[in-house]
Amino acid sequence: MTLFGDGLDAAVQKTFTRPAPRTAPAQMRYLVKQLKGTGAAARLLRISQRTVERYVKAQIKKPRPDLAARLEREVNKRWQPQIRARARRKAATTDGIVIDTRARIGYTAPIGTTDDARIRHLTVALPPRYAARLFEAREQGATEQQLREIAAEGLKEVYFQDGGHRAGSLEQVRFTDIEHLEFDL
Repeated sequence: MTLFGDGLDAAVQKTFTRPAPRTAPAQMRYLVKQLKGTGAAARLLRISQRTVERYVKAQIKKPRPDLAARLEREVNKRWQPQIRARARRKAATTDGIVIDTRARIGYTAPIGTTDDARIRHLTVALPPRYAARLFEAREQGATEQQLREIAAEGLKEVYFQDGGHRAGSLEQVRFTDIEHLEFDL
């Protein structure tokens, strides 16, 4: 499980205009339609083509927990692509992204300043450029650590430096021990 990747996906999913299919047969029919065939769906889900066909015909209705999770993840990944793209574009150009987190956050600064990392609960609106960087990095397959660094850089600028009005000598923000993380567009 990736906190940042899943959190970004969940924020985009909140913008959906219609709910994704909930039952396994409906999810399977949607996936087969998107992938243009039962063979492709079977390969993606690592099950037999015959099993896919049985789900499509609703002969099987309750998948194993691991298959149910894969099926839901693949459907959600493909659900309402235009709405998803519009939400990302809007966040990256005009609205930005809100990060709500409870984590150990501290910073590196010149000697003589207090830089102790401590548990903080922050709700901060990051500017559009950070939303754009987060979504772009996510699409390019960035690691959890890389996404964390982008978010930490945004927190440094917005929260600690207040857009350049204070803490100008701040060098790096450490963002660790995440207890809660949620994004909102």
